[in-house]
Amino acid sequence: MKTKKKITKNNFLIGFMATTAFLAVVRLIFPSVAKSSYTVRKTTALNDTTIKNIDVPNQNEEASEAKITAQTLLPSNRFTKFFDTNGKEIKHRIVGVADYDENFPDSQHVQLESAMKYAVKAVINREDAELRKKELVYIGSNPFFEVKRLSSSIPYLVPTAAILLQDIGRNFFDSLQIKSIPLTKLLVTSVLRTKEDVEKLRRYNHNATENSCHLYGTTFDIAYNKYSPITRSVRDDTLKWVLSEVLKDLRKQGRCHIKYEKRQGCFHITVR
Repeated sequence: MKTKKKITKNNFLIGFMATTAFLAVVRLIFPSVAKSSYTVRKTTALNDTTIKNIDVPNQNEEASEAKITAQTLLPSNRFTKFFDTNGKEIKHRIVGVADYDENFPDSQHVQLESAMKYAVKAVINREDAELRKKELVYIGSNPFFEVKRLSSSIPYLVPTAAILLQDIGRNFFDSLQIKSIPLTKLLVTSVLRTKEDVEKLRRYNHNATENSCHLYGTTFDIAYNKYSPITRSVRDDTLKWVLSEVLKDLRKQGRCHIKYEKRQGCFHITVR
């Protein structure tokens, strides 16, 4: 017959202390076990009450919020959409110009007359140009256009011409954006020429005149058949149409003279 083991006072105290120590360790390692279930239920109840007390917005507010949320969460590769006052999406068509020669007819004589209003004294050579930088603005670095590697000119303009070039580039960007066309930089192919540059250029370019507007820092050329894509390439014809719209508007505003150069593949532009 088995005998019952008597639990002594010392054994009881040792067991109690061991259990208490074990529970203390568990609480330290897993503090969430000590959280009151009443607190959890109370929090849940408060949340439920809050949800129930929220006013249900009307359908127009829901639609507006949904539209704002959708526009906010647009992926970066999507184009910005524009809406009129009635919430209807606005579509901007590419128009271009009907005739380039007719819309950009300003000859060398016309451009030279305007160039002399803002002109600096003709630069003789590159060494002379280094001494004249206080009269000119460096345009070799810009977010809206790139300057082609220049062999017959240097990237400097008078301040008014530099502002005009900046505005052309910015307006071109804006027009691409509203027409949902991937952003593309313009390509500047010629800027300030020294007399030495003009002499060399006249040997193989018959469009280069001895008294060129490029001598005075008021004139620059923008290519219409070459561009610098930022995201993905776009047809040159499409970009040419958009650029022609931008230039036509600025010419109508009386800000510049423009000649469409067929052989050189550029717009020859002088500030007014």
